[in-house]
Amino acid sequence: MLRQRSLKSLIRATGIGLHTGRKVAMTLRPAQPDTGIVFRRVDLAVPADIPARAHLVGETRLCSCLVKDDVKVYTVEHLMSALSGLGVDNAYVDLDGPEVPIMDGSAAPFALLLQQAGIEPQNAPKRFLRVLRSIEVRDGDKTARLDPYEGFKLTFSIAYDHPVIEKSGSALTVDFAETSYLKEVARARTYGFMQDVEQLRESGLALGGGLDNAVVLDEYRVLNAEGLRFADEFIRHKLLDAVGDLYLLGKPLLAAFCAHKSGHALNNRLLRALASDPAAVEIVTFDSAEQAPSGVARLVSQFG
Repeated sequence: MLRQRSLKSLIRATGIGLHTGRKVAMTLRPAQPDTGIVFRRVDLAVPADIPARAHLVGETRLCSCLVKDDVKVYTVEHLMSALSGLGVDNAYVDLDGPEVPIMDGSAAPFALLLQQAGIEPQNAPKRFLRVLRSIEVRDGDKTARLDPYEGFKLTFSIAYDHPVIEKSGSALTVDFAETSYLKEVARARTYGFMQDVEQLRESGLALGGGLDNAVVLDEYRVLNAEGLRFADEFIRHKLLDAVGDLYLLGKPLLAAFCAHKSGHALNNRLLRALASDPAAVEIVTFDSAEQAPSGVARLVSQFG
C-alpha cells in the first residue's frame, strides 16, 4: 500500500517572521500516523497545539494565519507547501513565537530541512481527498475552483499593471505528474512593492521583510541585485502558496485547481466550500503505486 510519511528525526532552524519581524526558533519533529501537521506554540506558559486545518484559518491578509483559542501562528503557507510537495503527512512544528520564519521567502529552505531530517514511510495507508464534482468561489473578478482530476494539477493566472510582471508571464499550469515540485515550484520567492511597504508596516505587517527574503519591485524594476530565480517567478510563487493553502485540507488532494487573482482568503473560502459539501469529495487509498494516478506514483518514486 501507499503509506503515510513522517520525518526520521527532528531538525531545528531559526529565522525572522516576515510580518512580526521577530526572531523565532522552529523545530520539526516526527509524529504518529494520522496526526497530520500540528503547530505547537512552545513559548506560552501552557504550550498550545493548532492543527493545520482550513477551518482554523482566522486571518488571511498577506498570509494564512491559524487561530485557536486566541493563539495564533502566522505565515504557515510556505512550510505547508514544502510538506505537501515532499509528501509528509505527519509532523509537529514547534515554534517559540507567533510566526513561521520566512527564511528566503520561498519553500526551498523548508524542503531542504525536511530532506535533511529524512522522510520515512509509516505503517498506515496514505489517505487522499478525491474531488468528485466541481466547486467554485468568486470575489468580484477573482475566482478559485476545484475540478475532478486523477492527479494533482494547478492552473493560476494573475494580473498586475507592472512592466516586469507583465513581461514575466501571468499564467501557468503545473501538473505534478510531469513537474518536479523541488525544481519548478519550491524556489519561487514571495514578492512585494516598495510603494506598499510603509502602509503595510503602519498596519503591523511586513516588519521583517527585505531584499533577503522577498522579491521587491519599485514602479519599474526588480530591486534585488541577483534578479529573478525564474523568468516567471511571480506566478510560480502564487502556485507555491496555493499548494500550501490546499494542504490545509489535512490530506493530499486528487483534483485540478484553477484560479485567477486568488489569494489566501479566496483559497480558504474554496476549502471551506468543499468541506461543507460531503458529496463533493471522498477519501481514497491505494494498494500500490501502480494503482495510483501518475502524479502520485511520481512522488513515491522521488521520495519513497
